[in-house]
Amino acid sequence: MKNPYEILGVKQSASDQEIKAAFKKLAKKHHPDLHPDDKSAEARFKEVSGAHEFLKDKERRRRFDAGEIDASGAEKQQQRYYRDYAGPSASGHAGQDGFASNEDLEEFFARAFGGGGMGGGMGGGGRRSAMKARGQDVSYSLRVPFRLAARGGVQKLQLPDGKTLNVTIPEGAEDRQTLRLKGQGGPGFNGGPNGDAYIELHIEPDAHFVRKDDNVHLEVPVTLKEAVLGAKIEVPTLTGAVSLTIPKGSNTGAKLRLKDRGIRNAKTGERGHLYVSIKVVLPEGDEPELVQFLEGWKPRHAQNPRKEMLS
Repeated sequence: MKNPYEILGVKQSASDQEIKAAFKKLAKKHHPDLHPDDKSAEARFKEVSGAHEFLKDKERRRRFDAGEIDASGAEKQQQRYYRDYAGPSASGHAGQDGFASNEDLEEFFARAFGGGGMGGGMGGGGRRSAMKARGQDVSYSLRVPFRLAARGGVQKLQLPDGKTLNVTIPEGAEDRQTLRLKGQGGPGFNGGPNGDAYIELHIEPDAHFVRKDDNVHLEVPVTLKEAVLGAKIEVPTLTGAVSLTIPKGSNTGAKLRLKDRGIRNAKTGERGHLYVSIKVVLPEGDEPELVQFLEGWKPRHAQNPRKEMLS
């Protein structure tokens, strides 16, 4: 991800309120509902949402400002392998641990565990050559699309050395969940086992679905005719489109439930539900017949939908 401050168009010294205001302005401008079938607007919306999610986390923002992590949330130091620390006078674990060479590191281990000096024969050299050390654990941050996290799947992780790692995302993965990949960390010393890789997942917001516990919420626009007369419409779910019956006389805010169409709970195995909120939308173009009808229409029941707001 790019610099989150640049994405939102704010300075690094911006306050939380300024960041929130910038996000709202950009999110409203690029929201997919305002730009149907515009992939660039959807991508921009996700980018803006991701930057806001990153910066509203105070600890993550502090660490980014301090240079401890990059814009993807990855640890800058912990991602480096032992070989990355090697220099003209140091190599492998020795350079990282403050020894001039691996031989000095072996000398230290040999003495610490009962061996002799550099010339100690099998009592020192034998033990030094047999000394093994486990590799360093490494930490990464991985951004995962909402629907991939909900359904489960494989997401590629780009490593600092240019290699890629296929990370299996469990079905129903949650934001900030950490996965452990055994043996995928730094290389071991002198034949010792590799360290482990710890992957912190950051679930990207979706343009339509919102997760609340194991339930998923979705707002679906319906036409005035569909709301008044009722209709069968297609709505998206995490696993594909399904048919949904809109009851006659539905109003904006009405909620319909699609059972077991939510997130699968990893502990219980049960699925949450998909809650569909109705949003009535007026025709985009001119409808003179509708205008004519409404001008002559006398409602049977008087209604003031703003009554409670004014009381």
